[in-house]
Amino acid sequence: MTPVLDIEYYTDPLCCWSWALAPAGRRLRYEFGDQISWRYRLGGMIADWSGFSDPLNGVDSAAQMGPYWYQMRVEHQVLVDERIWAEDPPASSYPASVACKAAERQGPEQGERYLRRVREAVTLERRNVARREVLLELAAELADAGGLDREQFERDLGTEAVLWSFRDDVKEARYRGIGRFPSLVVHPARGPSRLLVGFRPYEVLREQVVQLAPGIASVRTAGCIGAYVRYWGRVLVPEVAAAFDMKSGEAKQALDQAAASGTLVRGGGAGREWYEKPAPCDCSEEAPPAQIRAAV
Repeated sequence: MTPVLDIEYYTDPLCCWSWALAPAGRRLRYEFGDQISWRYRLGGMIADWSGFSDPLNGVDSAAQMGPYWYQMRVEHQVLVDERIWAEDPPASSYPASVACKAAERQGPEQGERYLRRVREAVTLERRNVARREVLLELAAELADAGGLDREQFERDLGTEAVLWSFRDDVKEARYRGIGRFPSLVVHPARGPSRLLVGFRPYEVLREQVVQLAPGIASVRTAGCIGAYVRYWGRVLVPEVAAAFDMKSGEAKQALDQAAASGTLVRGGGAGREWYEKPAPCDCSEEAPPAQIRAAV
């Protein structure tokens, strides 16, 4: 299927608002499928702390990032663990960005999988993704799961080709005047592109898609949790809550019930559980929301 919209997603591995956008972004992409192409660009948020300043949020140092993440977790229900900024704060977002571009050399899917794993590691597991050894450990985890070639990743990690790929993303961000993340540049088949700066809930993203691509139609709806998890491979509670218009407690209860029945596999620690690898289920991806609990 030829995409009717191309979306360039400017982001950064340490951007908590990009992490907050994941539930809405996943729901949107699930709904419209291959009608939307989705390309990541790493914008280079923190070269080092001496040159970083975010006056809008009052963050100028790694020590100030912790309270900011805490505020996000409490006020906006974003799933983050702010203790990373007190225990072992990343000195830069550039090493993780370059690593994502190294993974992308093996294909856009591998690049996206690696970026996702980096985000999980820093936001949920308090792992310092500015450290080379951590980046290699994450690549090894994905290699063990199948898909990513660990040896190729390590070879590519320090090459000029990968560094220039990252520099090109940063250059494009600056050319477009993008200094805040997440930012989406939406390119319709006809007409001018549109820049969306900052976090947007699902309803706003969907409205923008429909405006820029009149006639675009849903190819699937989130009706079965098992099918949704199988599509993405691994999900978190907020992602299911966003996809099925559920409260977080309801989503967690449904996911835990599915895990208890063997439909899903649960992992992770308390408060940051993930769910993955469901066995094939009898429900249809088009099942209406009323069947959610029965389906799992």
